[in-house]
Amino acid sequence: MSGVDFKAGVNTNTYKYYIDFAHENGLEYVVLDEGWSPPTEGDIFKVVPEIDLDALVAYGKEKNVGIILWAVWNVIDEHVEEACRFYSAIGIKGFKIDFIDRNDQQAVEFVHRFASIAAKYKLFVDYHGMYQPAGLQRTYPNILNFEGVYGLEEVKWSNPNMPLYNVTAPFLRMMAGPLDYTPGTFHNATKENFRAIYSSPMGQGTRCNQMALLVIQDAPLVALADNPSIYKKEQECLDFIASIPTTWDDTKVLSGKVGEQIVTARQNGDDWYIAGITNWDERNLEIDLSFLPKDNYQATIFTDGVNADKIATDYKKVVTEFLNTSKHRVHLAPGGGFVMLLKPVL
Repeated sequence: MSGVDFKAGVNTNTYKYYIDFAHENGLEYVVLDEGWSPPTEGDIFKVVPEIDLDALVAYGKEKNVGIILWAVWNVIDEHVEEACRFYSAIGIKGFKIDFIDRNDQQAVEFVHRFASIAAKYKLFVDYHGMYQPAGLQRTYPNILNFEGVYGLEEVKWSNPNMPLYNVTAPFLRMMAGPLDYTPGTFHNATKENFRAIYSSPMGQGTRCNQMALLVIQDAPLVALADNPSIYKKEQECLDFIASIPTTWDDTKVLSGKVGEQIVTARQNGDDWYIAGITNWDERNLEIDLSFLPKDNYQATIFTDGVNADKIATDYKKVVTEFLNTSKHRVHLAPGGGFVMLLKPVL
């Protein structure tokens, strides 16, 4: 982070700053990620001295922001009942369980057992580092996400083809259920400018590609990828993605081809969010809006800017009106995307 008067890291001041940011932008939770508990000691009940956990929970409660704890599965495995009872009692809202990374009998038994006990103590679960879902969330609806996906964090240490992956996974992995991808970076790079930098990671593709992922991907719990210092410089885009729901009344895939592009429409109440992304090939799309149930909508649209093929952060915002008989034409830059919100005009 930058522009703060404290040393950023795994400490109380940093997480209070995150809580303030969440409160200011209507975000419900903050994850205390790896490092809040000593990573080499294997004690789920021990907190590093730089973190005042009780103070953070109390501060979050004051700001209406819940705290989620990250944990390695084999550290919490032998103490599931005690850990869920203890952390629920002090006000923790859920756990992000990581590094399961297998689907043998022992791992599957843990996944079922942890979800059951967490539900008993009114805790939700985000299974990170996890095999793909197989319907378990229908038995335990407190399970919100499963990773089982090549998430955005991979770009911190490698150079995969994420725009290609992102227009492939919805047709394959996402058919199985929700995923834990951590989208929404505003540090955007073209194919030529991308570098894997662990201390200052960037995403492949355009700003609008990243914004669109929050509509296209199924994830009842969305963990935003970037830090508050970056988001605060881009308040217009942040306001939009912070407003995107994570649960939906209806979903329609309006266009798509595996490995090339996808356009998804999702309904929340009377509002419709429509988003599309492409691989590294630029393309023009025409979107048929005749499915819309109302006659007239006000549209807030974010599209790739005219220079997004060279400067991936370039975007254009337009507010206009649409009829449900309209066809919307949009140009997607290489690794590009678009996202729009349609609100009925009464």
